[in-house]
Amino acid sequence: MRRREFIRLFSSSIVTWPLTARAQATMPVIGFLNSSSPEAFQSFVAAFRHGLSESGYVQGQNLAIEYRWAGGDYEKLPRLAADLVGRRVSAIFAGGPPAVVAAKAATTTIPIVFTSGGNPVELGFVSSLNQPGGNVTGVSFLVNELSAKRLGLLRELVPAATSVGFLANPTRPSFQSEVENSQQGAQALGVKLIVLNASTEAGIDTAFAEFSRQQITALLIGTDPFFQTRHDQIVALANRLRIATMYNLREFVVAGGLISYAPSLAEVYRLAGTYVARILKGAKPADLPVLQPTKFDLVINLKTAKALGLTVSNQMQLLADEVIE
Repeated sequence: MRRREFIRLFSSSIVTWPLTARAQATMPVIGFLNSSSPEAFQSFVAAFRHGLSESGYVQGQNLAIEYRWAGGDYEKLPRLAADLVGRRVSAIFAGGPPAVVAAKAATTTIPIVFTSGGNPVELGFVSSLNQPGGNVTGVSFLVNELSAKRLGLLRELVPAATSVGFLANPTRPSFQSEVENSQQGAQALGVKLIVLNASTEAGIDTAFAEFSRQQITALLIGTDPFFQTRHDQIVALANRLRIATMYNLREFVVAGGLISYAPSLAEVYRLAGTYVARILKGAKPADLPVLQPTKFDLVINLKTAKALGLTVSNQMQLLADEVIE
């Protein structure tokens, strides 16, 4: 009986195993590479998956996603990218310029879809926005070019500020261009830009201490995934030191920050998801123009403004897409 039972079970496994194996073999696997942390990007991951689902790809049903997070430590990215390449994923999504640099260095054949706040042509990611060429395309929201607008909104809240601080991460690939754009915006407004760098948690504390020492009352936070992982620390320091701060993401303002003006990052990630889906269906990155979002959000926290002794005009409140009271 035992022998017959063994043969029956063995025979049934021969029938079912190939079916399971074939199902796994036909399910595409994509890599998700990000400089930040899953906690900071939970809503954006959901938006990315929504973009995939619009084309019929649902994680766990007909698609597998291998997530790799650097947690703000950019030195981990090359290893994480190499790991995804070694797993022979069908495509790699790279969130942010540091992740794009790592993914691009790891493969010239696996399609890469990026999100980038820097200019992808200047950064060497693509040949042009309309004809990317190679194995890379994605969504660029060109936040560097928004520096003048963000500074202008910040000056509306703090009109007496003659100097504006700028916190930047020097390890970010688009660091130099972001600083230059911000300096040009400050010059146009007739204010002096005080640039301080930070790429570690301790560096953020040091920079804010220096901003306070120089009596900076208005501050612009640079666009960087590392800063997103430390948004609670940055918001707490800005509010404690009573520095009116313009952020690059709504999430900072929800956490108690004063104001943000930026493209909708959720929309950016959704668009990236749609591009990954198109590639899975046979499109080539070289034939997919780099997308640019058209939705920009102004978010203001009135409770924080009141605590800082600032008056938000009715006109600015009417312009805002979201007012947190």
